[in-house]
Amino acid sequence: MSSTAFLLVLVAGLIHALWNIAAKKAGGDARFACFTAGVALVVWAPVAVWLGWDVLLQWGTWEWAFVCASGVLHVLYFVVLLRGYRLADLTVVYPLARGTGPLLSSLAALLWLGESLSLYGALGVVGVVGGVFLIAGGPKLISDWRRTDDVSEAQLAAQQLRAAGVRYGLLTGGVIACYTVVDGYAVKVLLMSPFLVHYVETAVRCALLMPVVLRDRPTAWDLWGQQWKYALLVGTLTPVSYVLVLYAMQTAPLSLVAPAREVSMLFAALIGGHLLGEGERWLRLLGALLIAAGVIMLGMA
Repeated sequence: MSSTAFLLVLVAGLIHALWNIAAKKAGGDARFACFTAGVALVVWAPVAVWLGWDVLLQWGTWEWAFVCASGVLHVLYFVVLLRGYRLADLTVVYPLARGTGPLLSSLAALLWLGESLSLYGALGVVGVVGGVFLIAGGPKLISDWRRTDDVSEAQLAAQQLRAAGVRYGLLTGGVIACYTVVDGYAVKVLLMSPFLVHYVETAVRCALLMPVVLRDRPTAWDLWGQQWKYALLVGTLTPVSYVLVLYAMQTAPLSLVAPAREVSMLFAALIGGHLLGEGERWLRLLGALLIAAGVIMLGMA
């Protein structure tokens, strides 16, 4: 992986962690996902007009098919992720989602895009996944499978909280893997503009979610009044973090870029755990350091 691609991934990781913390604090649902998409469309419209004035007219069936598929997958991603944040800790949902996604997308890149993985790359993937496991609870995730009739109510509540985090984290990770492969193919094989891929995908996402907002306008308006600051932050930052990753994919193998994105877990563990007051900070910090080591090895691959 080139130093430029590596730097893009690092910056994207910090931005990604910040907007996910904001999304967790917002406590929103599908309507919040629509708010953020609308904000992104307005904020980044000048850039979209500048870059896409002539380009969009040249897109064919394949290009539009890929961005529409990406839009559908991103709708599913935001809906599942936000529901997970409402029901469980960010420091469980986020690491499992971010760990499962790159693992699956790397395997897909190796199997379907003909990429290869060096020893450093393989060790980097293992480091990222192992760190994610520790951040999500480590051995407690395994012990939660035992019988629950001999534990206290507090322990049972903690197990149920982690179980919800695991379910939604893994489901989100599967969606991440899908849209990573779709978008990676669009920018690497079809040579589409990373910014335009994300912007048009955001427009598709907004259009698909708009009926949810319009179904109950008074409630949506009340939610906007409560969440507009978070929506402005998430809607502005999300395109930046993901477009940086798409640019990195154009010059580096997807099987390396996808796991390297998980440096965001280092920032989330250090920043999010403190801001949100979630427990098991030392175990999750150890996992974050393991992720950092894995990212360094990916940068050497």
